[in-house]
Amino acid sequence: MRQQQESEVLKRRSVGRLAMVMAVVAAVCALFAGAAQASVISIGSVLPKEPTPTKFERVQTLFNTALPEPGATLASPVNGAIVRWRIQGAKGGPFYLRVLHPNGKGQFEATGTSQGASPTDEGLQTFNTNLKVKAGDLIGIDPTSVEDMIGVVDVSGASYASIFPTPFEGSAVPSTETVSGKEIELAAEIQPQPEVTAVSPPFGSIAGGTVVTIAGTSFTQASEVKFGSTPAGFTVDSDTEITATVPQSAKPGSVDVSVTTFAGTNPNTRFDDFLYTACVVPQLKNRTLKVAKKLVKRRGCNLGHVKKVDAPTAKKVGKVLQQQPKPGKILPPGARVRIQLGVEPKA
Repeated sequence: MRQQQESEVLKRRSVGRLAMVMAVVAAVCALFAGAAQASVISIGSVLPKEPTPTKFERVQTLFNTALPEPGATLASPVNGAIVRWRIQGAKGGPFYLRVLHPNGKGQFEATGTSQGASPTDEGLQTFNTNLKVKAGDLIGIDPTSVEDMIGVVDVSGASYASIFPTPFEGSAVPSTETVSGKEIELAAEIQPQPEVTAVSPPFGSIAGGTVVTIAGTSFTQASEVKFGSTPAGFTVDSDTEITATVPQSAKPGSVDVSVTTFAGTNPNTRFDDFLYTACVVPQLKNRTLKVAKKLVKRRGCNLGHVKKVDAPTAKKVGKVLQQQPKPGKILPPGARVRIQLGVEPKA
């Protein structure tokens, strides 16, 4: 009897430990899943709902103008690219996702459309795309036929508008009419353009070869890293970190570090600067040894061999007579500058 009780206790403990392990594994998986999607931003309707399929009635662009539900974002908060879009309650097609940019004058500029996509049923439908957007842009939908339908939901405080006829790309037009208390079932996911927040170390030799860590956001699928206008070798470590090898530079100075993905290139800020350092050989002729040492150090160089030679005149005693390399030469930092120093001739 006692052995049976002990066996039951051990069994319960084993089950408990297994449950704890499974919970930890699930939490870790959820964490990684969340991290993989961390940089994607959703805009548009909060789906899914139970919409009423509604005819377009004419070939016009429909777009939401107010979305009061918690979690709903009407306009893109960032520059980037739409990677997916969703509709619900739709019939017919093909449909086209449209990007509209409010110009602040009551008009909407048509800045891009996706390829056509046709829903297989009235349920939630997802389509892939690669459509550039800017902060403040809205999304709309174009039908092909007057018989095409899109899901519409009654929502207090919501509204959507139309543009008839559908606008030409690049044109800026006002909305034709607005419907209050309703929204169309249209949403999209945006991959923000990358952002660089730090470069470490922030300086290195013009000879290149410095390995730096670039910190920031939205680095997944980075296709190019540049230091100024020069491409660099790099590895994407995560969505927030890149390891890059600094390329050579012909001259010292500060350059911008840029990261490019399909969603765009990071905006230029003071956080993405990298300083190329060098030895810029100064003019040392006729300088005293003390002054020559200061100038060499100030220009990122080191004083090399000092050869003492007979000065041709009394005025040249204690002065630099020759130097190597020549003034203006740009070399890696710490390069040595050799000089000949005039001394009094021996009697």
